[in-house]
Amino acid sequence: MKIVLITGASSGIGHATALRLAREGHHVVLGARREDRLAALAKEIHDAGGTADVHRLDVTDRAEVAAFADAAVAAHGRLDVFVANAGVMPLSRLDSLHVDEWDRMLDVNVRGLLHGIAAALPHFRRARAGHFVTIASTGAYEVVPTAAVYCATKYAARAITEGLRLEADPGIRVTTVSPGVVESELADTITEPGAREAMRTYRAVTLPPDTIARAISYAIGQPDGVDVNELVVRPTAQR
Repeated sequence: MKIVLITGASSGIGHATALRLAREGHHVVLGARREDRLAALAKEIHDAGGTADVHRLDVTDRAEVAAFADAAVAAHGRLDVFVANAGVMPLSRLDSLHVDEWDRMLDVNVRGLLHGIAAALPHFRRARAGHFVTIASTGAYEVVPTAAVYCATKYAARAITEGLRLEADPGIRVTTVSPGVVESELADTITEPGAREAMRTYRAVTLPPDTIARAISYAIGQPDGVDVNELVVRPTAQR
């Protein structure tokens, strides 16, 4: 059994990952802002015979993320896996000047990831073991219209995570999982009409979020000495 912390656990990939890993016998520590959803998820896990803790978490708050990791270690004696999943995707053209939305993506998708690394790494280094998993995107490999800032945050997430892999002690494993189009609420945050319509067409074919949860399970389930560094998972129809 591993102690697995998951940010953005209230929906989508985070929710599916919590269910799968709990079902596989891991103890999951759920973090997100929507406490009612976390409570419902924890009940579902407990009713199925799994175990879970719930913490209200805003990844843009460095102190909250540090407390999230520290509380898990205080309660369970260790931290084995940190899944940095929280993200937002309010797409828009640059000339729409949705600067507040750009800032929000930078805060959640980049600073939130850095806060997770800062929270988990000291515990991993003390234990000389641990696994950091970043949920990036196929947007970390390409830029498409309306997604310049979002893709920039995912390029950054991929670069930061690769930097962590290169710098980390040998016992610490690091994985970037880059999903393609997945069923989620991310597109619901798009306010620009043109971007919203383009995304509706783009998302005609999607993967269920458990597909990504299976990829995470695969990566963290490898034996000691095996480090799965990058996984790109997308629908076969996505180009």
